[in-house]
Formats: sequence, C-alpha cells, structure tokens
Amino acid sequence: MRLFEKAKRLGVWNPTDIALQQDIEDWKTLHEDERDLILRLTSLFQAGEEAVTLDLLPLIMTIAREGRLEEEMYLTTFLFEEAKHTDFFRRFLDEVAGVSGDLSHYLSPNYATIFDEALPTALQRLQSDSSPMAQVQASVTYNMIVEGILAETGYHAYFTVLESRDLLPGTRQGIAHLKKDESRHIAYGVFLLSRLLAEHPELWNIIEATMNALLMPAIGVIQDAFSAYETIPFGLEESAFTGYAMMQYQKRYDRLMKARGASLEDVYRVTQIVIDEDDA
Repeated sequence: MRLFEKAKRLGVWNPTDIALQQDIEDWKTLHEDERDLILRLTSLFQAGEEAVTLDLLPLIMTIAREGRLEEEMYLTTFLFEEAKHTDFFRRFLDEVAGVSGDLSHYLSPNYATIFDEALPTALQRLQSDSSPMAQVQASVTYNMIVEGILAETGYHAYFTVLESRDLLPGTRQGIAHLKKDESRHIAYGVFLLSRLLAEHPELWNIIEATMNALLMPAIGVIQDAFSAYETIPFGLEESAFTGYAMMQYQKRYDRLMKARGASLEDVYRVTQIVIDEDDA
C-alpha cells in the first residue's frame, strides 16, 4: 500500500503534456553520430517498454488469483505506467526525431535473447504454471534484469548524455518520471522475491541461476550499443556503463541474499523501511 500511495502521488503524469519544442530545436543541432546514439538508446527503450506492456498481464493475474488484494492494487499501476512509457518514447520518435521507419537494426541478438525469448517465456508461463518457482523466474527476468539492470543503465546513459550538454529538456523530464516509476517496480520485485524466499527458502537456487543466466546477455546489450561506434559520441566510455550495470546487479543480488532465511515479518519490516526512505 505504501507503493500504491507513491504511484498515485508520483505516477500520474501525461506524456502528452510534456513540452518538446526545445527538444525539436536541440535535435537539429546534433551531429549525425550523436543522433544515432540517442536513436539507438531510444529504440532499445521503446521496444523494451512495448514488450513488458504486452507481457506483464500474467504476473498481475497470478497475484490476483492468490487473493493478494493489496499487491494487486499496486500492480494495477504497473501496466498503466509501462503503457505510458511506450507512449512517451513513441512521441519522442514521432515529434523530436521524426522517425517512423523500422528501427530493429538497433536490436542485437543479445537484446533478442532477453526481450524476445526470456521475458515472454517467463511471464507467459504464469498463465499455465503459477507456482512459486515460475513466479520467481518471471520476477527475476522482469524486475531484476530488464528493469534493475537494463532500464536503470539506460537511464544513466540518457542523463549522462543529455545533462552534460543541457539537451532535450522535455525528454529529460519524461525520463525522470520513468525512472521514478521503474524504481517502484523494482522495489516491488525485490519485495515479491523476498516474500517468496521467506516462504520457500529452496527457491534461492532458482533466483541465483536465473540472474546468472541472464547477466551476460544483459551486459551484452550494453556492449553491443557502444561497440557500434569507432569513437563513441558525447565522449562516453563503455566501461562506465558496464560497470554501472554490474553495480546494479550486485546491489539487487545482495539485497536478495539478505532475504534468505528471513521471516515474513522481517521481509515486510525491511521493505517498509526501504520504501519510506526512498522518495521515488
């Protein structure tokens, strides 16, 4: 319910209301390789947000079938927010970049491994198998890898690029909203996995195996994005972002490690403290 309160207070924003006039002017000033990098990042986000919008419903239905009303109430905001993220990036492509063609050439095999294979497989499986093990695999794939590593690293790249040159203020505003939304999603994912671990300690092996199996393709997505350039635009360095991704991975891993052997009471108490301390 704390997350639901935050979603009602911070998650009600409209992509259509964000002013993009300055972004359109800024876009005209960028070099071709700079536009290409921003388009690459945007295409990864647009495809990813669309994928989770399409694939998320089985997780919500699983929690609803278990009669967890408070969790279901919060999860109703997930689909709404992921759909808004899809809307936002589409608006950027249409109005700022003026791109309506196929951008799939920006999506590498590593990207396909996660978004075309692992994510839909794990989430759609819940329609026929809502076991704790299946829930763990779905949440790790969605919350820990897609959101906790790729999305957060993507935001970091966006802000590094745009804030350093004071570019695209409307896009930055939208991404700031997205980041707050995603932080709540990740907080729920950590809670869900911690609750499942408290109830079924044997699931730790599944969590660890799933995270480890998807770590390399996730890092590969980041490496693929930067290796496309002989000289990375905006003076960026690939190692800064792969390092950031590994830091995010370790942070989630350590948090879940602490849930091993914890009681349900401890899980609720720690989760409430973390959410209350985090204004996102």
